[in-house]
Amino acid sequence: MSDARAPLPQTPAAGSSMPSEAAAGAILTIDLGAIRENYRRLKASLAGVRCAGVLKADGYGLGAAQAASALIKEGCDVFFVALLGEGIALRNSLGPGPDIFVLNGLPPGSESEALAAGLCSVINSAAQLKAWREAARAAGRTLPAAIQVDSGMSRLGIPPAEVEALAKDAFDGIDIRFVMSHLACADEPRNPANEAQRLAFDRLRAMLPEAPASLANSSGIFLGSSYHYDLARPGAALYGINPTPGEPNPMLPVIQLQAKVAQTRSVEDGAGIGYGHTYHARGPLRLATISFGYADGWHRRAASAAWFEGVRLPFVGRISMDSIILDISALPAGGLGEGDLVELIGPSQSLDDVAGHAGTIGYEVLTSLGARFHRRYVGI
Repeated sequence: MSDARAPLPQTPAAGSSMPSEAAAGAILTIDLGAIRENYRRLKASLAGVRCAGVLKADGYGLGAAQAASALIKEGCDVFFVALLGEGIALRNSLGPGPDIFVLNGLPPGSESEALAAGLCSVINSAAQLKAWREAARAAGRTLPAAIQVDSGMSRLGIPPAEVEALAKDAFDGIDIRFVMSHLACADEPRNPANEAQRLAFDRLRAMLPEAPASLANSSGIFLGSSYHYDLARPGAALYGINPTPGEPNPMLPVIQLQAKVAQTRSVEDGAGIGYGHTYHARGPLRLATISFGYADGWHRRAASAAWFEGVRLPFVGRISMDSIILDISALPAGGLGEGDLVELIGPSQSLDDVAGHAGTIGYEVLTSLGARFHRRYVGI
């Protein structure tokens, strides 16, 4: 198992499936220093409350092991993943030390795998509680867990009626590290559901054994100190997604995505462009085709553009699986050639801008990014 504090490779190791920078059609630059700074900013907002790191979906697509290594340097020692497989992979990368909680709970029959990896279950149902107690009995020791209650999102967590029905000895054999819930509308500060959930959470946790409490996600941190409790669980904000939609982003951007030009050409007025000829040139145009498409996670119906040296280069025609055609007529002739990089996410067009163009959210953009990029980690 690797040392979590060891330097991270900037080039693919022998046998790695990641293409080299020369071979790749696109370059994804991930600033681990920005992740560390975002963690520091969130910690400052929490004013002394503990702060975990959420690393589900391979660190929102950016590399859970690399993000965790950066966060450990800032003192983070509690991590959350969504699935058991994610937790096992993270433990294999980090080795012993930080607590790793599995948010979706453990699939039936997988308790021994979680134990072998030293993972903590998030218990979301009476059945999961029973299975974890049985695992504790078989192991001959208490087992750590977080108890999640459903305070009003109706997604995961023990429903209120089941919380009320739990017997006093229901948690024998369980070391309850946290009682937690999840906010449904934290990105809407004026939504009354936030306060309703906070009050429901207080009522439900009062029925359970006393333990540290956790409610705030990224946006929940910005709802104020009454939502902070004993542990916050930011995810998206760590990776540069704005946790305060409609307000200036208090987080640093973490990624830059650039694609390589594969070919340039000139076309005459009326030329059909791309599949289905959904676009026809209105006068002579100069075009560039980049090695990047919907197989790389860019939404096919997203109306958008790339940028080069501050100049906007609109997409023309349909997005293809492996390529997108750009109108580069605004650039001087010869100003862009094969192998040059154009910006898709970066200083000219933020992650949240891209999400807005696609009619989605930054979370989906990040977690959709494909495996064909060369990934360059900086700020180590």
